[in-house]
Formats: sequence, structure tokens, C-alpha cells
Amino acid sequence: MPYAKAKDGCSLFYKDWGKGDPVVLMHGWPLTADTFDSAAIALVEAGKRIIAPDRRGFGRSEQSWDGHDYDTYAEDVAAILDDAGIQGPVALVGFSMGGGEVARFITKFGKDRVSKAVLISSVVPYMLKTDDNPNGVPQSTFDEMTKSMKQDRAAFMQDFAKDFFGVGMVSHPVSDAVLDDFWRQAMMAGLRPTLAAAKAFATTDFRPDLPNFEGIPTLIIHGTEDATVPIDTSAREVARKVPHAELKEYDGSAHGLFAIEKERLATDLVDFLGAGVPGVGADQPQLAAEPA
Repeated sequence: MPYAKAKDGCSLFYKDWGKGDPVVLMHGWPLTADTFDSAAIALVEAGKRIIAPDRRGFGRSEQSWDGHDYDTYAEDVAAILDDAGIQGPVALVGFSMGGGEVARFITKFGKDRVSKAVLISSVVPYMLKTDDNPNGVPQSTFDEMTKSMKQDRAAFMQDFAKDFFGVGMVSHPVSDAVLDDFWRQAMMAGLRPTLAAAKAFATTDFRPDLPNFEGIPTLIIHGTEDATVPIDTSAREVARKVPHAELKEYDGSAHGLFAIEKERLATDLVDFLGAGVPGVGADQPQLAAEPA
């Protein structure tokens, strides 16, 4: 798999699968591009080229100390597209924290670089509860998360996975193996980027970015029982501020839609992004060359 170099020299891993119109899949915290594998396969089989990065500090990308802010994350995506030789417009799909990368990429690089946008269980427009964002998440919640991760990150991630997928005493929408895989991916990250990225998604205000979605076909997908990123402060608010956007609510679903609603999500993505030439590149992933 290829690696790109960020502006600051950070090594960025990404998957480059298939041929056709490019789609960039940006994963959530604290995971990796692997979370998108099922959707990526469906999109490649529908004739798309998939670019799926591991965010800096996570997965197989370099665990840099600096650069854990959304301006840098957006620049990292641009560096990966340059490495992959993609200069034209791309479709951007962001899950959870990745939704912020969609918003900031549009702001920094303009509408001409973006063909369509998808926000899945996204943190956009603003997670933090403030006087002008009363439906947000209290700072005390993020403070407790930070404290728990510093004390025992491995145990925190096991507990967090259950809320992430809506697993309880009665509800068990994913297998124990999916929970194990969540923990595997989460522990691939460094503690520093895990904490710094959490601060970034908790405190970055994307409300000024929303007007830049004007004219870009946009799909919003969110579970109504999402306890990780509540739907009222995120998806429904984006739908109010971006009137042309289409909002699909997955009734009763929690945050981790890529596993809870795997087939439905893949179908909605293929339908919205549009089919290319079916099956092109589906058998043999097309890998970009290693950077010099």
C-alpha cells in the first residue's frame, strides 16, 4: 500500500483501490481506514476509485507529535491526493471525526475540488456545548474521557466501543469480534495523537464552514440513537444550515453505522455517489507508486 508525505514530512498511509471517479473515505476516531472496507469494496465494484487514508497518528500512518488540527488534516488529504495523482474533483465521505475533514477540505481547497460530500455520524457542525450551542456535549464529558484514557486507555477503549455500537444488556447489534476489532484499531494509535485528535473534534467549530457546502450535492446519514455524536447537535443542525442537503436518519441505530448498518450504508453510498463502470478494478486494486 502507498504512503504519502505531508507538508511537514509526516508519513501518511492510504489505500488506493479500483478505477473510476475518485472517492475519499475518511475514518472516525480512534480508528483506521479498515472501518470502511465493506463500503469501499461495494464502491469499487460499482466502478469507483477509493482513496482511504489512515489519519496521521492512527493506524499505519506516522505517530507525529504535531499536526492534530483540522487545517492540517485537510492538508494531509490534499497531500495524499497529490501522491495518488488525482488533480480533479473528488467525492468526500467522512465518518464521525472524518466529517470535519470534509468540511475543512471544502473550505481550504474550494468547491472545484469536490464533486459530492457525505457526512456519516459526523461531528459537524460543533460538538461542544456552549451558550450558542445548547444541544452540544458538555466539556466535562470530554474532560472525563481524557482522564480515563490517561489512566487506562486500553480499558477505556473497550468500554467506549460498547457505546459506539449501542451494545447493552439487551441490545447487541454487532458481534464480540467487531468489538475486538474496534479495540485492535484503536490501540494502533499513539496516546498523544489519540488525545490531541479528541480535543480537535470536541472543540473545533465547523459552523463557519457550512456555507461553503452551497452547490455541492450533500448527503447526511445519522443514527437516531447515536449516543456518541447526538443527532440533534450534528446531522439535524447541518440539515437546517445546508438546505439542499439530503438527510437520512437510521431509526434506532447507534454511532458505528459502518458495522451496524453495513449493507444499508453501502447501498446508500453507491446510490448517492453514482455508479461508474461496474466491476472496473474490482478484482485487482490499483496501487499508486511509492513516493520517491
